[in-house]
Amino acid sequence: MPLPSSGRLLSELEASRYRFSREEATGLAKLLAQARATRFHDVSSLIRFHEVLMVLRAFPPSARVLQQCESLLNLFWRRVETLRAAGADMDDFDPIEVSGIAGTAMQDTLGFDLMRWLVKRLPPKPEIAWDDYDEERALGAVWPRVIPLLEEDAWVEANIPWRKWLEAAQGSAGKDAAWLVERFDSLKLPDGEKAQLYDSLRMPVRWRLENSRISRTRNWLPVRPVFYHQEPLIERKNVSLARELARRPPTLKKLPPAQGEGIIDLIREVMLVRYRELYGTTLGDPRSVVRADVGRGVTIYLWNLRPQRRLPLRAYVAGLTVKNGVPINYIEAIGLFEWIEVGFNTFYTFRGGEVAWVFAQVLRCLCHLTGARCLSMYPYQLGQNNEEAIQSGAFWFYRKLGFRPGRADLFELAERERARIARDAEYRSPARTLRRLAQGHGFYELPGSELGAWDRFSTRNIGLRVNQRMAAQFGGDVQRFRNRAVKDLAHLLGGPATKSSSSSSFETFAMVLTLVPELRSWSISEKQGLIDILKAKSGRDEMRYLHLLQGHGKLREALLRLGSSA
Repeated sequence: MPLPSSGRLLSELEASRYRFSREEATGLAKLLAQARATRFHDVSSLIRFHEVLMVLRAFPPSARVLQQCESLLNLFWRRVETLRAAGADMDDFDPIEVSGIAGTAMQDTLGFDLMRWLVKRLPPKPEIAWDDYDEERALGAVWPRVIPLLEEDAWVEANIPWRKWLEAAQGSAGKDAAWLVERFDSLKLPDGEKAQLYDSLRMPVRWRLENSRISRTRNWLPVRPVFYHQEPLIERKNVSLARELARRPPTLKKLPPAQGEGIIDLIREVMLVRYRELYGTTLGDPRSVVRADVGRGVTIYLWNLRPQRRLPLRAYVAGLTVKNGVPINYIEAIGLFEWIEVGFNTFYTFRGGEVAWVFAQVLRCLCHLTGARCLSMYPYQLGQNNEEAIQSGAFWFYRKLGFRPGRADLFELAERERARIARDAEYRSPARTLRRLAQGHGFYELPGSELGAWDRFSTRNIGLRVNQRMAAQFGGDVQRFRNRAVKDLAHLLGGPATKSSSSSSFETFAMVLTLVPELRSWSISEKQGLIDILKAKSGRDEMRYLHLLQGHGKLREALLRLGSSA
């Protein structure tokens, strides 16, 4: 039987990837057997084949299809190498939508914490992309910390031979990036300051994935049992967020630190090959990782930040969703009291697969972990400065699930658009309208929460007001301001508070609470509750801090007021 052309074969595979039945699974297995013997002669076709395999690995209709996909993916790098040898344009593998395929090379400017992890994790070691680097002023300012006598050249001369200095200092060529990271890591500075110093260089690095399991192609967790799809997927129209959030909360299982470290490594790998680096995915605390198995082969992992790298006021949760062991999206949630802002991003490859249902399960887990009753979607998620979200109609995805615009003008615009859609089934909101709708947060309040309470809130407002107080009363002198605020708060709280007045959380809240004169009239129990909150902020479990906040009405009232006015 002659093999179908590669183009027709690809089209048949793509048409079959989300069709589920016993007959479909049999036909799909035959197509994959044919694909094994088919050579794809251009990068575009090879990428299409790769994406089909990834979808089928996450949404397999049968054990045979799963085995075929794993076998094809484990050897996929050879197909990439064949195209490279034939002179194909390898730049076509670079776009963020398809990056990270085994056999390709990548280049990015990584933060210190992720770079330090990468040089220990990935052979061959990343190299500095000198041909794309022009921040010589930064080299002259920072490198003298690790390269003796460089000042003699860098501070007064032109045309500095930076690579020659580096090779002389490290003793050999070819390991420049790893050597620099090791030297910065040895500086007698807190990790945060090391990161600021290294990051100021904005140094691009290049690395090869080869057949590494860090590649997107081979990065999945072993899982048993596998969930095989034999019925149609759950569509968005069949997902009720209210019904899902009213269900019994999922069980969150705390992982041992070693397993937690494995999940933190996994999310770094997942984000690295997609040119993404979030604060919480790089700096997660392995001791805080929890796992929830929510059904249909979906497992959700959530974690918090390490105590020394936490945000000043809000609590941070990051997370990862895997489907039959395959990473399919990442999660970010940052909250205060009962309010959390949520970021949810499903990777391009998997946006045809039960996204609304998975989103609902993520929110179930987040609400259970954080105690949140008010959920807010970032404007970026809705399309602000995000053309991909505009093109996909992200605003309506969230609106139809029950999220409402927090601004009255945007709510009215959304209602007018909804009425037009109801009158005309062919009507679609134009891009300019979607951009307007994405200019504010979207909100979803659970039953019993205070409607609209957080519509105008932003921690940025609190930060700006604190800085205005510093400028007005202390001439912008942060040290004087901090010292006075700490002294005053320690005096007001007395006793045990004095012992923790040197902690960063105490100092932060001290400056914020200079804007809360009514603190003097708080009861003894309210002041003790504040002391407990301050201790918990730098304690082992940041969720305890968030839950304690939810029980302090006076503090909530004060910070909500400060954050809701510009």
